[in-house]
Amino acid sequence: MTKIGAIILAAGMSSRMGEPKLLLLLKEKPLFRYSVELAIRLQLDPIVLIGGEYMDVFQSLTAEIDGIEFIKNKDYMDGMSSSLKLGIEKIKNRVDAVVIFLADQPFVPDFVVQSLIQDYKMERQKGIHIIRPQYNVNLGHPILIDRSLFSEFLNLEGDQGGKEIIKKYKAKTKIRVFEPSFWGMDIDTAEDYKKANTIVNGKQRLF
Repeated sequence: MTKIGAIILAAGMSSRMGEPKLLLLLKEKPLFRYSVELAIRLQLDPIVLIGGEYMDVFQSLTAEIDGIEFIKNKDYMDGMSSSLKLGIEKIKNRVDAVVIFLADQPFVPDFVVQSLIQDYKMERQKGIHIIRPQYNVNLGHPILIDRSLFSEFLNLEGDQGGKEIIKKYKAKTKIRVFEPSFWGMDIDTAEDYKKANTIVNGKQRLF
């Protein structure tokens, strides 16, 4: 049986928002909970959330949810790679693959992650070790990574995330295309947040 875990990256500094964006409410729910609840619904295991300054708040706002492992990244100001490495280190001997989520993407539907997992199970034996979504014309997250690449992530530095690794293993990557571009929307700025509220309130055409 293939075991797939989740790493939820929630330690960013929200520099473009000017306030802790992951705690902002979207349809009466803190932004970060959308990724958490998605991972829970799909029964990914383990589910590891990497937080920074607001870790205590994340924990209090998910107190009723079982099955989340929290890691506080004391070096969160060093960039995304420090969080990725903590997450990979935590799950590296426990899963066949991991889905890496960004906690500021509330519109990723279950179907996207289910599709990534299905593709992985069908094609891993053919040498496909990365499954990545593309929303309309834009590559995005979450990204599924096979455990054979975990050591590469443990060598990351700075705020580069996994871009260079994904580029290096382009031949081992499958891109899964989804038409709705808003599914991959990041909430980075006040304007993004305003747009997201317009979407959830049904005041914007989505396709």
